[in-house]
Amino acid sequence: MDLDDRALRRLKLSDLRLFHAVVQRGGMAKAAAHLSISQPAVSKAIAALEHTLGVRLLERHPQGVEPTLFGRALLKGGIAVFDELKQSMKEIEFLADPTAGELRIGCTEPLAAGFLPAVIDTVSQQYPRVGFEVVAADPATLIERELRQRNIELVLAPTPGLNLSADLVVETLFDDRQVVMAGAQSKWVHRRNLRLADLVQEPWLWPPAASIIGFSMTEAFHAGGLELPRARVVSFSIPLCYQLLSRGRFLAMLPVSMARLSKNLPLKILNVGFLAIPRPTGIITLKKRTLSPVAQLFINMVRKFAKPLAKDK
Repeated sequence: MDLDDRALRRLKLSDLRLFHAVVQRGGMAKAAAHLSISQPAVSKAIAALEHTLGVRLLERHPQGVEPTLFGRALLKGGIAVFDELKQSMKEIEFLADPTAGELRIGCTEPLAAGFLPAVIDTVSQQYPRVGFEVVAADPATLIERELRQRNIELVLAPTPGLNLSADLVVETLFDDRQVVMAGAQSKWVHRRNLRLADLVQEPWLWPPAASIIGFSMTEAFHAGGLELPRARVVSFSIPLCYQLLSRGRFLAMLPVSMARLSKNLPLKILNVGFLAIPRPTGIITLKKRTLSPVAQLFINMVRKFAKPLAKDK
């Protein structure tokens, strides 16, 4: 029996859980209080882990503790172990009752305003005991923080400009291209022979210039020989976008799925002779992570809703 075998036989899931709590809380006393156990019990568990592995896992200092290089390696593997265990528990629960479960999803604000609600509504009608936790953020944050830390199971997002490394699985579903939109009350909705140049003097909602889509919109205007609109409200806020467009004056470039699937506000696509900004959009998951049965069920429904958008020209 080598060292690895001996260490694995002596490792306990409860000790790994304690170690994780100590790192999260920044100290043994705080971890003990959080877990409702004594501090000596926590100290004993950490000491046992360090003895088993033969390395120091924590650096102690007056402000608390932080993991060593060895501790970070153990923490990374421990999080994956607990996540896979949770996924197994979810699968057992699903097998026992296929109508129940919980799914954690990450998506962008525009997808949360049109595409995602349509999918969730259908799934929840067919499986009323399935619960959803939705994290809305920019694609990079969703992948680098939420997905890699296993806070969510999957990401729905446009993929241009992302660093999609080999540990990710990307399934492109449709091109959620950015097009010029107005509210139903806008004077431009029924205007014929409309061109983008006609709208430069109008008030616009604009994403931050440093963002991927903000840069793309700027390039689109410049490619048409146009200056950027002077009257701009810079924000990613979808509620703000809805409120401004509903008043009839403001314009925006938004994903086509918002016009096709949003029921909160009638959004109208303006034909301005403008080549839409391509935004391939899909599902992103971790390659070596087991997806729960509820996630698989949800992904199948996402594919169903994506088909009409993939054909939409």
